[in-house]
Amino acid sequence: MHEVKAKGILSPQNGMNIYRGCTHGCIYCDARSTCYQMKHAFEDIEVKVNAPELLEQALRRKRKKCMIGTGAMSDPYLHLEKKLRLTRRCLELIDEYEYGLSIQTKSDMILRDLDLLKRINRKTKCVVQMTLTTYDEPLCRILEPHVCTTTRRIEVLNILRDEGIPTIVWMTPILPFINDTEENICGLLNECRKAGVYGIMTFGIGVTLRDGDRQYFYQKLDEHFPGMKERYIRTYGNAYELPVPREKELMELVRRECQKAGMEWRTETLFEYMHQFEDKQAGKQLSLFPDG
Repeated sequence: MHEVKAKGILSPQNGMNIYRGCTHGCIYCDARSTCYQMKHAFEDIEVKVNAPELLEQALRRKRKKCMIGTGAMSDPYLHLEKKLRLTRRCLELIDEYEYGLSIQTKSDMILRDLDLLKRINRKTKCVVQMTLTTYDEPLCRILEPHVCTTTRRIEVLNILRDEGIPTIVWMTPILPFINDTEENICGLLNECRKAGVYGIMTFGIGVTLRDGDRQYFYQKLDEHFPGMKERYIRTYGNAYELPVPREKELMELVRRECQKAGMEWRTETLFEYMHQFEDKQAGKQLSLFPDG
């Protein structure tokens, strides 16, 4: 890891990334793509050591309360968060200043901060987003080797349900010829239904690959799935979007099962929900696009 003093922390959409890079080792990670212009090795985590100070300044300046998002580009619960606790310090500020939270992770370390998630959710809204890609535990250890597996993430979702905290599952990516089966998708959706998940995010059924991400992904395919890289190249060439062969049919399966279970599946609706600030103390919803 290496430390930097950032100049700002919140994006125009009120998102933040405390860390840059990742140590989860997911073989398909889009954040490895060269388009993001990372100037250091991906596993050499850039730590924004002044993130809490910058966040407090930003929250004090805002004229209206809103949802604060984190985890879109880098998981807020990387291994080093256990020691550094920057994510927790930022959540404490979000709670103190009574903003909402939308947080995305693959890690069960989020349960360490359950007390803060509950406090935020009592006053405003706290939405936890969890990624699930495969129902197969041995396969999960290959695809996402350095983070807790699907079984543990489902346990986390059930704990959050019991605490009244809304959850959204990112069921993406679904990798062609690897986890693109009805059995896998139905297994995941069934667990989401039992966990009372609010909605399922998909962006279609498939994966995207671009420079940087593609090379690492193909290297891992050679290690774990001999011959699979060649099958990808024959099928998709150098395409950015790689839909699974039965994408239309599987997407219809997702829609049908979500509607049956009462889970939201429309991407636009899910993003609106995550960005809609709720003032539970005043019993009202505030603007989807508050002034900064």
